[in-house]
Amino acid sequence: MTGTDVHKEAEDSGPGGYAAARLRLLTEGTRSGPPRRAALASLTHDWLTGLFDAAAAAAGGPRGISLVAVGGYGRGELSPRSDLDLLLLHEGGDPGAVAALADRLWYPVWDLGLALDHSVRTPAEARRTAADDLKAQLGLLDARHLAGDSALTAALRTAVLADWRNQAPRRLPELRELCAERAERQGELQYLLEPDLKEARGGLRDATALRAVAASWLADAPREGLADARRRLLDVRDALHLTTGRATDRLSLQEQDQVAAELGLLDADTLLRQVYESARVISYAGDVTWREVGRVLRARAVRPRLRAMLGGGRPAPERSPLAEGVVEQDGEVVLARTARPERDPVLPLRAAAAAAQAGLPLSLHAVRRMAATVRPLATPWPAEAREQLVTLLGSGRPTVEVWEALEAEGLVSGLLPDWERVRCRPQRNAVHVWTVDRHLIETAVRASAFTRRVSRPDLLLVAALLHDIGKGWPGDHSVAGEIIARDVAARIGFDRADTHVLATLVRHHLLLVETATRRDLEDPATVHSVARVVGTHSTLELLHALTEADALATGPAAWSTWRGSLVADLVRRVSAALAGDHPDEPEPGAPGAEHERLAVEAFRTGGPVLSLRPQTEPPARPEPDGEDGSGTAEPEPLGVELVVAVPDQPGVLPCVAGVLAVHRLTVRTAELRALELPAGVDEGSVLLLNWRVAAEYGSLPQAARLRADLVRALDGSLDVASRLAERDAAYPRRRGVVAPPPRVTVAPAASRHANVIEVRAQDAPGLLFRIGQALEDAKVRVRSAHVSTLGANAVDAFYVTGPAGAPLPPEEAATVARRLEDTLRART
Repeated sequence: MTGTDVHKEAEDSGPGGYAAARLRLLTEGTRSGPPRRAALASLTHDWLTGLFDAAAAAAGGPRGISLVAVGGYGRGELSPRSDLDLLLLHEGGDPGAVAALADRLWYPVWDLGLALDHSVRTPAEARRTAADDLKAQLGLLDARHLAGDSALTAALRTAVLADWRNQAPRRLPELRELCAERAERQGELQYLLEPDLKEARGGLRDATALRAVAASWLADAPREGLADARRRLLDVRDALHLTTGRATDRLSLQEQDQVAAELGLLDADTLLRQVYESARVISYAGDVTWREVGRVLRARAVRPRLRAMLGGGRPAPERSPLAEGVVEQDGEVVLARTARPERDPVLPLRAAAAAAQAGLPLSLHAVRRMAATVRPLATPWPAEAREQLVTLLGSGRPTVEVWEALEAEGLVSGLLPDWERVRCRPQRNAVHVWTVDRHLIETAVRASAFTRRVSRPDLLLVAALLHDIGKGWPGDHSVAGEIIARDVAARIGFDRADTHVLATLVRHHLLLVETATRRDLEDPATVHSVARVVGTHSTLELLHALTEADALATGPAAWSTWRGSLVADLVRRVSAALAGDHPDEPEPGAPGAEHERLAVEAFRTGGPVLSLRPQTEPPARPEPDGEDGSGTAEPEPLGVELVVAVPDQPGVLPCVAGVLAVHRLTVRTAELRALELPAGVDEGSVLLLNWRVAAEYGSLPQAARLRADLVRALDGSLDVASRLAERDAAYPRRRGVVAPPPRVTVAPAASRHANVIEVRAQDAPGLLFRIGQALEDAKVRVRSAHVSTLGANAVDAFYVTGPAGAPLPPEEAATVARRLEDTLRART
């Protein structure tokens, strides 16, 4: 039967004909999705028009009355069990005649067992109700004429839209709060195993809210993919109505296989992935839209005062630099005017890391511009890309929103192709509260709080990101994950030893908790079996932190004080099994000719001498340089190697570190050691400091200027502390990531010649200066130093002695460490 035949059957047969035609439409199987919803709305329209015309004729043809569809029916969309949202609109004539007409409309609908949401109002009453009830106002925004006086309906639509636009500054915050409250009650659609397709965050209600925002003309949602996401959710709801025979929006577990079959999908997991992907699009569009609404409303509130102060001029938006090519503007992270994504493949990671560290969202325009123009990273990645990824992963809770922005525009899959297999993948386990991909990000968020517990926070964070990456493949996900982790680690530039550690962490990320809860810890074989797997103390501490982060990110049922105590007990036993002689302070290799030359020159001149040399690494493979694919990519910058030689004297470390901070140079690695002068030169000692630095943004300073400031810092004419304080005051710290507090410890029995003070802290401008100054104030001598920055984490070791060159007594060394930690905490 054709669509015309169905409509004719409904017209000819009254309510019974409509019921038969409706049943035929829902079961014929030739139409589904939007065509079926539109056909059902059209069929119902024809039937209700017939009812209205018959009722109006029986009442003597009253004038000034119309039948209006609102809500979903007003949009011309009807799911099989949807309510009919109807408004009988009248000009205030005879109440009895209006009531009689309403009865002739509503009773046939009820007789068929259809759900009906109805009201009878004048235009003025409808507008007053909308002013008092936000939900009623949202329904009227989709008002559509069905029958009767079309001019009456058109006038109401015009008035309601005008009211909505005039009241938008007041109603939109109310709508946003309504959405937030609903999300709090119903949860996030993109993660729920039994989601409510309508009420959960990212569901159909939120899609309707975005339509309302667009109707206000204050802001609009990003349109790409939004209509398709909404359509997919409506298709799933249609299938749910048909398979259950009920007007339900909750996709329960027992219905998912049938719904998937109704939609022609492979299985319930495929169904959930489609639902999650759609919800993610709607949720992200909501985040972007509500941010824009807030920006517009703030600008409207401020503009009159600014105009009064500036005489009507319009101020340029303030832009504050965050990183090279990245600035903050209007509470968002945007690209600098000089940024060139097509020439800067690290820019997406740099912008994302800067946004997460500052606790700010990435602007939609910036993400889309980078997604459209950025070149793929070389394989292996340049060092900066790896460092920026680690910084992003270690930024705590802000990482989630920034990662979602990258993922929404396909940048994550471009950086990590294996991510596609776990994206939106459901976990059918009551313990898990997240999809696989979100669980991996949540684990990184949890791991960021444990970076002070490990010597390699970069490996911890990357292992957190990858530990369940094998769940996209068949078989044991730990075994598959190890293979993927090796490939990813090599691709992003970790060396062979680090790649092995990451692969071990991924392969055995369940080892500690399973052993602690299922094996006899008193049995030496149990402990030694774990020790053989981990191999080193460093890997053990990484696995311990990863185990806890993984469990905390799984859900409340996955971790407890009891489990934590069992795992900690196992770790203590394994650590004891691994214990042996601690390595002493490594003896430095013989100085190179260049280092000797600098040392001799510094000794003879009595002042600092430095060498500034750019470091690059060649690309791993040729990159296309035109249509013919020929050409080779330019070497990727690693930073600048800065070697400073200074005659041995107090205060060298804080002076050099302070000058670098003043010039906005970020320290990636640093080594300090005392260098004895070569034979044939007068006896003496020179401190040699070997740094790898990079400009925070902008260009590098000239070597001559660095040396001049270093001379002034050493003779006391340059007050480094005051300069840094002035800069901090001019650029107050943003309320961004809340980093774990710094941790300062004395490594037990690490060296026979010195005390080893280990510092783990959030990297920040001037951090090494403050550490060096605190050690100087403690009257200790820094014999050597080994400094590294891993993402946003500083992991430093200082070999210190007393003024006479002997190790400090243990109690005194502990006091120095405690005071240094207090100094650093005072700045966080």
